[in-house]
Amino acid sequence: MHPYTAADTLRIAKRYNNPKRSYLLVNPLQAKHIPVSPAAALEMMGALGNQVAAKYPEARLVIGFAETATAIGAAVAARLGPDCLYVHTTREALDGDWILFREEHSHAAEHRLCADQLADWIDRSPAIVFVDDEFSTGRTLINMVQQLRERYPRLGERRLAAASILSRVSPENQARLAEAGIACECLVRLEHQDYERMVTGIPVKEAAPPAQGPLPDLRTLYTAEPLPDPRRGVAVGCYTDCCRAAAEEVLSRLREELPDQGALLVLGTEECMYPALTVGSLAEQTGLCATVRCHATTRSPIGICPDSAYPIRNGVLLPSFYGGDRKTYLYDLAAYDAALVVTDAPAAVDGTACTRLAAALGQLGCPRLYLCRI
Repeated sequence: MHPYTAADTLRIAKRYNNPKRSYLLVNPLQAKHIPVSPAAALEMMGALGNQVAAKYPEARLVIGFAETATAIGAAVAARLGPDCLYVHTTREALDGDWILFREEHSHAAEHRLCADQLADWIDRSPAIVFVDDEFSTGRTLINMVQQLRERYPRLGERRLAAASILSRVSPENQARLAEAGIACECLVRLEHQDYERMVTGIPVKEAAPPAQGPLPDLRTLYTAEPLPDPRRGVAVGCYTDCCRAAAEEVLSRLREELPDQGALLVLGTEECMYPALTVGSLAEQTGLCATVRCHATTRSPIGICPDSAYPIRNGVLLPSFYGGDRKTYLYDLAAYDAALVVTDAPAAVDGTACTRLAAALGQLGCPRLYLCRI
């Protein structure tokens, strides 16, 4: 296994206009804010999964945290076996039975966890793994577990683990997690640093909407069957198989159109990240394009700064592919020969997000944009 370090997985950015926390830990291998080889992203996520599977082979329920850890959670669950259940939190307002909780420092604090079958899932899993990209204090998780135990007393009989790529949980907070019955697993443990001080004085601005200009040709695709929704819970083997089948279907349609010597961007949308990584990974494995990169739109407002030492050097402000009036962002956009958006947003085809994204890509000379509704 590649011995991951902070040098591999950590960059420090400044949040834009967030009084709760001025900094953001950005992982360049996560395929969220910074474009990366999908193989590199999945390898890192799989490494965490292998570590978790070695410690908790009996776990049959993984709960991932939106927005940034939805793909990580899927990759961890996949290492535990095809019958492992995977569900991730969401900030979308959906019908059904949902447990609400808050992530206090976040730009979008309210999370929902689907409770439609949660009692049964807890009964079936001797260990339960909570997955995030980074744990800082563990306070949100402790509060969530306390809330869940009130509703599901059987949770008190289960082994619980907090698994993350990065962890900067202090020894004192690790002890608090242990008192709450939660063990910690991480790929990279960070030393204590004053991140607030590190971003003080960095001049940043908010990403702006793209200017009008030449637009790439736009083509819309639909897969034959919609993917199972991990917001409501899925058997991870079924989910990953469906993602792979969708990837094969989409790329078979585009094989003659994509530039084999060019650069392809495969873009996820907000919480929908793992399907884009699956498409990108298959395109990379089969040599469909010379270069493949993945990342995703995000709700997270990060300050942009053109300094070469700063991780987020450009960005565009977009309407959400999921509709409504919320802002989303896409960072570190580069020049590509084609771009493919992989989304589960019901209204993506009819919304303005795709038009704005097309404008941003057109500014960089991208001639082709594909929107795939999975």
